[in-house]
Amino acid sequence: MTQHVKDRLQAELDELDTELRVRLPQQIKTAKEWGDLRENAEYHAALARQQFVQARIRDLRQRLSEVSSIDISQIPHGKVAYGSTVVLYDPERDEEVTYRLVTAEESDPPGGLISTTSPVGRSLMGREEGDEVKVTTPGGARNFEIRRLTTLHDQPKEESPS
Repeated sequence: MTQHVKDRLQAELDELDTELRVRLPQQIKTAKEWGDLRENAEYHAALARQQFVQARIRDLRQRLSEVSSIDISQIPHGKVAYGSTVVLYDPERDEEVTYRLVTAEESDPPGGLISTTSPVGRSLMGREEGDEVKVTTPGGARNFEIRRLTTLHDQPKEESPS
């Protein structure tokens, strides 16, 4: 797992934690001072934001835990997994496309970075070079052949997302 993903998640978590502990209590206190809470839009907006921030903090903590638990030594050799670069051949379009499998936070499909949880990523996980793969996407089903596979273990250290 790339350190920058962990850093980004932690930075967002820290920012939201500060908002939850400092800014939102001040907003709620100020809104309460304005009187009738039943018709106090600022008060209700602050409470709604507080609930959203609490939920997002829970999600970020869960995701940070998942990301931190990725064990590079458990990533298979010779099979598509996180960090793999895959050259796929699309016989219908007679073209090759190259993807690198990354976390959802790193995903950039136009840049060739696809999430392991995307439809293409999920279809490729655990497959080997030479396998034919049917991928169901929102645009319909597509068939690919895995022409070339470079796993995380085969890449030079400076290219490795870990």
